[in-house]
Amino acid sequence: MPATIDDVLTEALFASDLQRSQEPTAELIREAVTATVSRLGASECAALVAQEFGEHPDCALGRMRWARTAVRRAFAA
Repeated sequence: MPATIDDVLTEALFASDLQRSQEPTAELIREAVTATVSRLGASECAALVAQEFGEHPDCALGRMRWARTAVRRAFAA
């Protein structure tokens, strides 16, 4: 199943160093996503997400929820 653009952006934010506790602005979120996709590529972002869900499912779920919401807000038209 092909990933959607939202999925790729969310996985990139998840894989980035940006933290929810930093209360990042939409601009910082967009910058983090762009930098992470440029550095790792979409496939590696997805692999890191899978690894975190395998190793730390309790923490990964909260981070994924935050990443999805943050991406939707930061990239809203």
